[in-house]
Amino acid sequence: MTGHDTIEYASLTDVGIRRSHNQDAHATLLASDEEQWKVRGHIFLVADGMGAHAVGELASELAVSIIPHTYHKYAPQNGVPALRKAFVEANASIHAKGQQNPEFGGMGTTTTALLLRPEGAWVGHVGDSRAYRVRDGVIEQMSFDHSLVWEMARRQRIDPDGLAGIPSNVIVRSLGPEPLVQVDLEGPHAVEPGDVYLLCSDGLSGQVTDQEIGVVASLLPPAEACHFLVDLANLRGGPDNITVLIVKVGAQNAQGTTKERRPWWRLLPWPVLSLIVGLLLVSLAGLLTAYEYRTLGIGFFVLAAAAIIAGVIGLSITYGKEKRRQAQEPPAAKPRMYRQANCVVDQPLVEKLTKATATLEQQFKERNWTVDWTDYQEHAAQGNKFLSEQKLADAFREYCRAMRILAEALQRQRPRGEDFRPIWDK
Repeated sequence: MTGHDTIEYASLTDVGIRRSHNQDAHATLLASDEEQWKVRGHIFLVADGMGAHAVGELASELAVSIIPHTYHKYAPQNGVPALRKAFVEANASIHAKGQQNPEFGGMGTTTTALLLRPEGAWVGHVGDSRAYRVRDGVIEQMSFDHSLVWEMARRQRIDPDGLAGIPSNVIVRSLGPEPLVQVDLEGPHAVEPGDVYLLCSDGLSGQVTDQEIGVVASLLPPAEACHFLVDLANLRGGPDNITVLIVKVGAQNAQGTTKERRPWWRLLPWPVLSLIVGLLLVSLAGLLTAYEYRTLGIGFFVLAAAAIIAGVIGLSITYGKEKRRQAQEPPAAKPRMYRQANCVVDQPLVEKLTKATATLEQQFKERNWTVDWTDYQEHAAQGNKFLSEQKLADAFREYCRAMRILAEALQRQRPRGEDFRPIWDK
């Protein structure tokens, strides 16, 4: 895993088109230096609240405020299991709040957390907000949706998309409704330079396909990708609140922040160094005794014995600590990916994006809506140029930027509730 300062990240939340309140929340708590990175790592969260009035907002805000700080509190004592403890404490707090007032009935929130540590990436998860990883042209879902659809699909051992007639918005597990909750905690996923991680609420994943999410997150800078994905979900109706958080891992040495040469003795634990020194002293003492420097030889034998004893004691202490750490840490089973999709930019994908952009442009002209046509046409022309040169990734970026100009202008001018559906796959 890379060091504490080798990531780029961004996040964005939006109320959507059809909701009056934003019940989503998100949070980021980064390690401030290399020492904190080794002990705590970076933590990122997205939560989607549920409940009438402002109850959902309160639940999601409690989740994203309690979990990172509770994790940071306990991480130095028990490492990754502190994340599970943080989820449990957040659930208890939200549940207690829900019991205080009859109007808080149904108070709850989904929560998905990404934890980046030196040994890799961990996902803590309750609900149907999602965690994705994009690597080498493939997007993989790292979290299991705690929804009725996914639970039924798991029991029948089929793809959730193959089930019909089951409401997609029924959540079977969340923080708050019950006094106890089962938390999914999976990892460590190996982290490679160039990996992109994305957390989102179902306001994004319900409107934008995995392929689209993967292409946009991998080709655009995180902040720009967040804005475009939110715009795209809103273009398709924005029926729910939309939150997206993107983390891009820097292309440095995957085992540390930098490759630095250290003296060989700093690479060894002190008990091993103590044993080596003891053995050297034994050899020196034997040599002195052979040359009849017996008094001096005895002195070195005493020092050698002390060094060896210290080394043995140190190894015993280190072994005990490692055993306790292994007992506390979750088993290092290979973490699962729950589904994946190809997200390589190809000619058909770019052409579908250009058609969607052209359709949106036509709507603007028909309705005489105001837009910065100069800026739009510059990006569209650049996209056409790259497409003619078969630079598909560059063309895709420029068309995304052209569409963003139209999408932001559309948000300001269209009647509320009206949607535009540039389906790239169909």
